[in-house]
Amino acid sequence: MAYLVLVRHGVSEWNKLGKWTGQTDVNLAEEGFEEARRAGDAIKDIRIDSVHVSMLKRAHETFQEIRMVLGGAIEPKRHAALNERSYGVHTGKNKWEVKKEIGEEEFQRIRRSWDHPVEGGETMKDVYNRVVPYYTDHILPELVVGKNVLVVAHGNSLRAFVKYLEDMSDEGVGTLEFGTGEVFCYEVDEKGNVLEKTIRATNPEKLKL
Repeated sequence: MAYLVLVRHGVSEWNKLGKWTGQTDVNLAEEGFEEARRAGDAIKDIRIDSVHVSMLKRAHETFQEIRMVLGGAIEPKRHAALNERSYGVHTGKNKWEVKKEIGEEEFQRIRRSWDHPVEGGETMKDVYNRVVPYYTDHILPELVVGKNVLVVAHGNSLRAFVKYLEDMSDEGVGTLEFGTGEVFCYEVDEKGNVLEKTIRATNPEKLKL
């Protein structure tokens, strides 16, 4: 048996401003560093053997805080497949102002639908199609030999993980919320099957981000 630990980065400077961040490389806010340390505390009972992190610095800053809590000198594997979804023309816009302009229905299509196109950006389906091959090629082989794996990434890339691991429907992943600093912990058997899931370091503010 092995553990797969998914951690969303702590709240960023743009999260606090309500902006669609996507692949813009912004820093954690002060509260984000606190959330990262709380995530580290939540997994102190798990020996981490391997770490995978996106290319974006808010994920790296989160991992660095986690590593300080856990101790050790493990170096993460970095890959763009774990990056946040690109929001195209909406990147940098205040999502709540956009909601007022376009209405609730179109806003929810952009924010949470499976394959609603966004000009210059990605759909959730696009994110899934880059995350899952990375998981099966690079993470699953570590899990099946008993390594405990930590992934520090983003709301949408982690939602893609959850959809795959839990065989979630396209509609189901649209309602899934993964808050900043939250930890989803999966116990996985030697064939890669999920045996149990726990959520640690929950974020009561997650619906606002």
